[in-house]
Amino acid sequence: MGQTSLQRLVCLTSLLSCTTNQASLTVSPSSSQMFEDESVSLSCEEDDSSAGWTLRRNTSDETRAECGADWGKLAGSSCIISVTVSWHSGVYWCESREGATSKSITISVTGGSVILQSPVLPVMEGHDVTLHCKTKTSSNLPAAFYKDGSFIRTEPAGHMTIRHVTRSDEGLYKCDITGHGESPPSWLTVTGQEVTFDFRSSFIQIVT
Repeated sequence: MGQTSLQRLVCLTSLLSCTTNQASLTVSPSSSQMFEDESVSLSCEEDDSSAGWTLRRNTSDETRAECGADWGKLAGSSCIISVTVSWHSGVYWCESREGATSKSITISVTGGSVILQSPVLPVMEGHDVTLHCKTKTSSNLPAAFYKDGSFIRTEPAGHMTIRHVTRSDEGLYKCDITGHGESPPSWLTVTGQEVTFDFRSSFIQIVT
């Protein structure tokens, strides 16, 4: 009996992605917190424009709301919120016509006087990360920093750098500027090294 050679693309569990079309959501300015009356731009950076990625969000009064139709203004591949308000706080993500989704991000818009500027995307283990505590008019006032409700230290210039982050640095951070108030809390996510595989140009041959 003869043997038939089959060439198949095989996804290895936990190592390889089964999705050929992917997108990542980027935000400018890159911060998980922002003041009201600011402008923010969100973009779906895609590796295949034919996938038809759409920017969506969930807020306290919207579910899967689409940029350009329900909120924001489309400008090329970007979605612009020209004036932020508190109800823009929510979870944002990119979604393709086939239903594939990017990693989601959480944005908090506050009417308060202090924000904590922290990375909106996960930070890779081993990298440095700087948290900025600022008011609408100043970004270099002395600020006290907290993690998971516990005081860390006070920084005279209003920014704190965590060197070579590890998973133990993951947590809920906030800051306080005397005479101005406290920021909302923000979750800092720390992630490990990712394994990537371009199987558009590679395959595993299986012989049966």
